[in-house]
Amino acid sequence: MVEILVPDPSLVILAGAAGAGKSTFAARHFDAAEILSSDRYREIVSGDENQRATRAAFGRLHRDLARRLADGRLAVVDATNVESWARRTLVRRASVAAVPALAIVLDLPAATVLARNAARTSRFVDVPVVVRHLARLRRGLDGPAPPILAEGFATVVIIRDAVEVDDTTIRRWSRARMDLPR
Repeated sequence: MVEILVPDPSLVILAGAAGAGKSTFAARHFDAAEILSSDRYREIVSGDENQRATRAAFGRLHRDLARRLADGRLAVVDATNVESWARRTLVRRASVAAVPALAIVLDLPAATVLARNAARTSRFVDVPVVVRHLARLRRGLDGPAPPILAEGFATVVIIRDAVEVDDTTIRRWSRARMDLPR
């Protein structure tokens, strides 16, 4: 079982290929108001949660993220975040707001991710896109010193098994009151 300590406030970045289960994970562990989903922002700006209007969607997501963090509220970014530059941009937002950034990476086997994507009734992503996500995620995680560890996160949790995803628990602690986690 994986237990993740999440300071409140903080920025939690979910990372993983389309179909890895990021949105399900977010919904299971965080309040809907805390989750800034790239799919939801695409739907807001274009009426379609698929890959249309990505630039406008992320512009709005980043504005809302900055506002949440400046107000001292927890924010969870639910997007693929498979590119180092995307993660570093989010970490900078947390730094400006003086809150820690945590990365929760769903690094499930490719076969699992592809099967989950194929089973989707909505939000199906073309297989070459998912394969590209998996390859880009690998670049951030592979090697003796995985690059993601040098991107400024206070904590990086990498979950590599679907059972671990289901068994993960989140425990919050208040940074404002400096309560220690119990």
